[in-house]
Amino acid sequence: MNTKITTIAATAALLTGCNMENPFLTESPLEYGAPQFDKIRNEHYAPAIKQGITEAKAEIDAIVACTDEPDFNNVILPLEESGETLGRVASIFFNLLEADTDDEKQAIAEEISPLMTEFSMYVSLNDSLFQKVKAVYEKRESLNLEPDQLRLLEKTYKGFVRNGANLGEEDKKTYSALEEELSLATLKFGKNSLAATNAFTLDLTEEAELEGLPDYVKEMGAETAKEMGKEGWVFTLQAPSYVPFMKYSTRRDLREKIYRAYSTKATSGENDNTGLCRQIVDLRTRQARLLGYETFADYVTEDRMVGSVANVYSFLNELLEPALPVARQEVARILEYAKANGFEEAELQPWDFSYWSEKFKTATYDLNDGMLKPYFQLDDCINAVFGLATTLYGIHFEERKDLPVYHKDVHVYDVKDGNGRHLALFYADFFPRESKRAGAWMTDFRGQSIVGGVEKRPFVSIVCNFSKPTSTSPSLLTHDELTTFMHEFGHALHGMLAEGRYGSLTGTSVDHDFVELPSQIMENWGYEKEFLQSFAKHYETGESIPDALVDKIIETKNYNSAYGHIRQLTFGLLDMAWYTLKELPQESTLEFENKATERLRVLPAVEGACMSPTFSHIFQGGYAAGYYSYKWAEVLEADAFSLFKENGIFDKTTAASFRDNILSKGNAEDAAVIYRKFRGHDPEPRALLVKLGIVEEQPAE
Repeated sequence: MNTKITTIAATAALLTGCNMENPFLTESPLEYGAPQFDKIRNEHYAPAIKQGITEAKAEIDAIVACTDEPDFNNVILPLEESGETLGRVASIFFNLLEADTDDEKQAIAEEISPLMTEFSMYVSLNDSLFQKVKAVYEKRESLNLEPDQLRLLEKTYKGFVRNGANLGEEDKKTYSALEEELSLATLKFGKNSLAATNAFTLDLTEEAELEGLPDYVKEMGAETAKEMGKEGWVFTLQAPSYVPFMKYSTRRDLREKIYRAYSTKATSGENDNTGLCRQIVDLRTRQARLLGYETFADYVTEDRMVGSVANVYSFLNELLEPALPVARQEVARILEYAKANGFEEAELQPWDFSYWSEKFKTATYDLNDGMLKPYFQLDDCINAVFGLATTLYGIHFEERKDLPVYHKDVHVYDVKDGNGRHLALFYADFFPRESKRAGAWMTDFRGQSIVGGVEKRPFVSIVCNFSKPTSTSPSLLTHDELTTFMHEFGHALHGMLAEGRYGSLTGTSVDHDFVELPSQIMENWGYEKEFLQSFAKHYETGESIPDALVDKIIETKNYNSAYGHIRQLTFGLLDMAWYTLKELPQESTLEFENKATERLRVLPAVEGACMSPTFSHIFQGGYAAGYYSYKWAEVLEADAFSLFKENGIFDKTTAASFRDNILSKGNAEDAAVIYRKFRGHDPEPRALLVKLGIVEEQPAE
């Protein structure tokens, strides 16, 4: 930052009376500048955000005030590097708002979100700034820029255009107002979703109500009850509690009760999100229309690998048509088994499917979660996943108990390359709690960049909701939880191995329909015998996992794969149904969802059930008009992992190519070009259908 900007920022700090003991407003003394989580308090966030905005505005004003002819070094570069304090504080605050929230943080979010939005508009709708960016862009061919500099210039210019820089003054005001309203609506959506999840508990006090539940599920229920100060056993809508209850409880009445609670979350009452779904869609649609697009989906897909809404539908339908009849056959097969074993209803209800599916799987393959969990102790899984990264990419992990964390359950690791070079700090947060939203995700507290010749390595985090330890056993994962861990760790590798100069182009800052490739490819090793047998040992006896169990894991990899595939396609098509709207429909949120998903239904509809009010990916997160990207990336990873299968799943040459061409590259080049450099050709959707066992591989000609 130049002297002028420093002076302005310092003066602003004095005028606003900022407490200089605020850990955000002084350089962290910790190694690598690690966040001072032990010193951060809720009262620090708002003052630091406000000072960060003041500093960032001063930096923008300095760019605009510069009288030199606009060029890369006096416009694009300082714009890229502006807002360091704001970015540092906001990344920590909004990540902890998801991972460890409380009422005070939620109130702070409502206070600062309009300020953040106003600042965003101050930049993106700043005509004087845009004219300078445009001037540099228009002479880009004569500037002799290096490839990453040219990429940054093009992305910067396009970002301004896509955020309203070419709008007239009245439309800019409208766009800003819509953006502010949207930021508050998405915050409220997330707050309601979490509150609705926490609002329901299934409280059981009689042993008979536990019929069918494995011991580990009972222990988990008892631990939850103890934590809540209740008698007996408590089951919640958090995945580690809800999923096994639905799989194993023989009490159909209780399965129905908890299913109805789960499927109607945030559909009514004080945490009702049904109106917010419509409001968020409407706000985004109106923004897109201002920018010249018919729908929000048109706006989004134009800037993705997929290219257009038509291509999304073509892609999803290509995956849907051969799979839907197979999924219905899978359901029919389980219904037939259920009827042969005492089920007296004409069809399976949604609260029946997991139970009878698990019974059929156990009967057919002699395999269930209870048989596998003793071999997947969390600590062993962590060591194995770290070890896989060491084998493939030569990186090493050292736990740093001297560095502070934001919650006692979080662990932090120093990640180093084979030559000892520090690559990242990696924060791992594995267990559910009321202060954490559901699901699993990767994020970062700081991305990778080089500023003023000094490299800043990233602070990467994964947040999950895995089975907690009980009074009698350590944390034991299901195989699904293991692959979830590997998925999020794949995202983390994408962040940790980032290389480049410009933070907006490094790490996971890539197209949404490309960002899931590094995560989804990692799941494949969770089904490889050589990897599983390298670490899976019984937590009590130390016995290695038997060959027969590993064979069954592999054999059941595609068990009900078409059903799961259709479920994901349903999410993708529901997302597109919302964001291809040109105006809000007359139907209610529930009616609209039912209409949008009816043709994909493989189980009966349940009155009142609606997923949209808790579909955080598309209403709160960054996947609006982009949920299809999970399937898009599955196609990429199915094709990409085939190269590892050809050359060896631990082949260092293939891994080095994947690191250099995918993981480290970020957004330095077009995603399709990056992929072709690694694989040598474009992927084909059929590769995924073959991998899932939905269609047979075509013989070579």
